[in-house]
Amino acid sequence: MDNQRLVLFIALSLVILLLFSAWQREQQPPPVATETVGGPAIAAAGDATVAPAPAADVPAVVRENQATSAPAVAPQQESFQPALVMESQRITVNTDRLQVMINTAGGEITRVALPTYPVEQDKPDVPVQLLDDRMPGYFVAQSGLLASQGKAPDHHALFTAEQTHYELADGEDQLKVRLHWSSEDGIKVIKTYTFHRDSYTVDLDVEVQNNGQQAWKGRAYQQLQRTEMARESWLLYTYTGGVVSSSWDPYEKIEFSDMATWKAEQSYNKGGWIAMLQHYFLSAWIPPADTANHFYTKALADGRYLLGQSGEERSIMPGNNTHFTSLFYAGPKEQHRLEKIEPNLRLTVDYGVLDILAKPVFWLMEKIYSVVGNWGLAIIFVTLIIKLIFFPLSAASYKSMANMRRLSPKLKALKERYGDDRQKMSKAMMEIYKKEKINPLGGCLPILVQIPVFIALYWVLLESVEMRQAPFALWITDLSAKDPFYVLPLLMGISMWIQQKLNPPPMDPMQQKIMQALPIIFTAFFAFFPAGLVLYWVVNNCLSIAQQWYITRKVEAQAAAKA
Repeated sequence: MDNQRLVLFIALSLVILLLFSAWQREQQPPPVATETVGGPAIAAAGDATVAPAPAADVPAVVRENQATSAPAVAPQQESFQPALVMESQRITVNTDRLQVMINTAGGEITRVALPTYPVEQDKPDVPVQLLDDRMPGYFVAQSGLLASQGKAPDHHALFTAEQTHYELADGEDQLKVRLHWSSEDGIKVIKTYTFHRDSYTVDLDVEVQNNGQQAWKGRAYQQLQRTEMARESWLLYTYTGGVVSSSWDPYEKIEFSDMATWKAEQSYNKGGWIAMLQHYFLSAWIPPADTANHFYTKALADGRYLLGQSGEERSIMPGNNTHFTSLFYAGPKEQHRLEKIEPNLRLTVDYGVLDILAKPVFWLMEKIYSVVGNWGLAIIFVTLIIKLIFFPLSAASYKSMANMRRLSPKLKALKERYGDDRQKMSKAMMEIYKKEKINPLGGCLPILVQIPVFIALYWVLLESVEMRQAPFALWITDLSAKDPFYVLPLLMGISMWIQQKLNPPPMDPMQQKIMQALPIIFTAFFAFFPAGLVLYWVVNNCLSIAQQWYITRKVEAQAAAKA
């Protein structure tokens, strides 16, 4: 197998992988399209349009594991009361990073917009709507209490609010939103959301006061409920779905199609978190690290899916109280923020199996960006550094190709001499290789060693939210979007064609035709790729051309000196 065959194999493998990924996603049930954002992200406080909550979306405790005290959760058939929706109020909360709407029905977080992340560059005043209780893009964060003795408010119970609008004022670092609920048997619940400046996290504290005559027993739960998102692109796949981080698996993906049947591997878990992911953004519930909880999923009506966690049961004697706490995150996949909240949250920036390589690549790119202040330049410098690191391996590969190119006339003559007699032709070729001291496989290993690093860089460019709407230069104003004038894809195709001219031509006519078509095929594919990815590929090709040209001329000069 020579270098041409290796390049052909890699190219065809990439094309087949893209086509297979597209076919595989097309076979899945069609997702509900997300609603186009066309107005203000957060409606007025009096807007009471809430999609009816489906039945069986409340977890119910059915047994206790005596050995571990971990709760088990199963569906409970409970009919939703529309009257609560009509009586509920909407509370709006604005901070420097979040625009949030909370419904007093259950204290549910019904909408979250990100004012520092516009939907499009030409619409700076229209923020990304991450959570929304309107169909078809339904996505809400719910929390509640379940009591095995006494009464408790679940995420359908009606709370009362102290006010309907909150604004984080200048000079303030925190903002608290309190909701109240009480029962006739003396149980009082205060649900407090605490917002922070320059933060996408919201602290949730649920205080239970037992002012009655009987002991109260219950537990808290948190869950995320949403419909499936429409795919952004059939060419570039990024994961959208649920994730559970547990004591037995730090990052377990749960596809929407699996939520009807998924069961936790173990009944007992300490710490961890649940999240719903989409490209660049996520929402997550993170319980305290020292608490035990149980994970559950459900497939609900109208294409809704639910991912939740339920904590340990507590007992409160009359005259006492207790606090159930958790943390809610709704925002971008900014790695530094996520690591500070919970180390495993960084894994939501999904680099896959090459995370061990992708993380240092992103670190290097970030350091370069801190100096040059441009993510496009950071991509160029990272590509240059990687090429320099692998120059000794590349040199060995290009030297092998240069020698093969030098022998092309002799190999072509052998083919004309022996025709279809492959056995005699192979024997004659091996004699030439031995005489010229050339290893026809010498260029394969160096290329194979570099492939994982460049694939890791590919995932860094695709997954990093820092690339979203990041400008480069001239007409490239968004490295995460395709080149509007297709200049970079054309340059990539031209550079690929030049590389072919520097390589020895394949002996097989069919291989020659396929290799000639590859620049056109790849240009067509890359026309719809993010500009940052195409920029990386163009720079990599140009550096490879420069390296290969230099080494080829050096090899040819040495051969001429010996002649």
